Amino acid sequence: MIGADIQILMPELVLAIYAMGALMAAVYTTKDGMAPLLTWATSGLFVLLAVWIGINGQGTNIAFGGMFVDDGFARFSKFVILVSAAAVLLMSESYMQQRGLLRFEYPILVALAVVGMMVMVSAGDLMALYMGLELQSLALYVVASLRRDSVKSTEAGLKYFVLGALSSGLLLYGASLTYGFAGTTLFAGIIEATADEPSLGLLFGLVFLVAGFAFKVSAAPFHMWTPDVYEGSPTPVTAFFATAPKVAAMALFARVVHDAFGGIVGDWQQIVAFLAVVSMFLGAIAAIGQRNIKRLMAYSSIAHMGFALMGLAAGTAFGVQAMLIYMAIYVTMNIGTFAFILSMERDGRPVTDIDSLKMYSKRQPLRALAMLVLLFSLAGVPPMVGFFGKFYVLRAAYDGGLAWLAVAGVIASVIGAFYYLRIVYFMYFGEEGEQLDSKMNPVLWTFLMGSAAVMLLGVVNLFGIEPAAAAAAATLVN
Repeated sequence: MIGADIQILMPELVLAIYAMGALMAAVYTTKDGMAPLLTWATSGLFVLLAVWIGINGQGTNIAFGGMFVDDGFARFSKFVILVSAAAVLLMSESYMQQRGLLRFEYPILVALAVVGMMVMVSAGDLMALYMGLELQSLALYVVASLRRDSVKSTEAGLKYFVLGALSSGLLLYGASLTYGFAGTTLFAGIIEATADEPSLGLLFGLVFLVAGFAFKVSAAPFHMWTPDVYEGSPTPVTAFFATAPKVAAMALFARVVHDAFGGIVGDWQQIVAFLAVVSMFLGAIAAIGQRNIKRLMAYSSIAHMGFALMGLAAGTAFGVQAMLIYMAIYVTMNIGTFAFILSMERDGRPVTDIDSLKMYSKRQPLRALAMLVLLFSLAGVPPMVGFFGKFYVLRAAYDGGLAWLAVAGVIASVIGAFYYLRIVYFMYFGEEGEQLDSKMNPVLWTFLMGSAAVMLLGVVNLFGIEPAAAAAAATLVN
């Protein structure tokens, strides 16, 4: 029995054992001297595990009495998490090495955070959910404050820790209320308890759980930590925050509302729709005045999470499919954009001021073009792939009877386009000022061009993620 359970958990176990082994190996040998090797090895392992999960997975497998669920939805989410974490690790290696930040702990903490994320998306029980969430969060608290000599980085780590602990408290309170009124922590038991008219205590538990998740996906009004943490953390860490953890938190959100509270869609639909509207508008309006590109990307991620929540608010299988497609596209766009931000340097020092991009196209036409494609895609301008991501979630909201939400999404998208297009304006028409360094690391160049190419070529069939997302959504919403 236990053998079968372990078989289902194999990818998570392999990664956890690797992280422990790597930690021991580094501590007892050259410590930070092993960091470049560990970074590449961890990225390689992420890609191998993603391929393994993609090839081997069939059907729905349940381990440890329903606490761990390996289904199509979990496998799709894990694939996106692993690939995006591998990409960010590879991008960060040269940047961190140049600035003396590449410590052996970094790839190991990222690996442990990814283990937590994989447990999160497969959680079938409130206890497993909390374990996964905390494993991810504890690793990320440390990573956020990696630059010990920087006040901003330390502040970012502390803010993230304090507010993260608050959100975990809300989540735990919600979980304990849910357990108290449902009599079980298993999602399968909670959905049975909500089949009749759910009690008020159970609904309060649901509200607290949703508040905890909203914090993790940085949806407004629980977004307070995002701009400061994005700005203060080292840029590769910011790139990591903007990709894999977002997918994990969003997948967990979908899992809980559908697997545990799928019988009372009407009760949570309004809450999720409210979070979506507030996030879209706050992200779109607050980003307009930003001069720091990392803070701008923070508000951009809040707005994008609003759009992803719009798909979830529909409460249908198509809504979940739209959300998964949106998240996959969002992660791809972000990897390319952050590859560009990581290359922004002057005299070897990182630059995050948007004004430094003025007339960038004159000196680096190809890079400026790739960035233009990515920014247009982020803004949702057709025919870029980003437009199709937004189209899917708008259609899901409309089909789910939330036409007002779809209209709000279109308005927010138009407002949000302004600050993306302003960067494009600077690159092509701004007054020339101090120039940025022209050299760019080959790895960063590859990711920038690759993600821009995906945004253009993906128009054909979205690289086949549509049927995969549909199959994943069908396993969750049945």
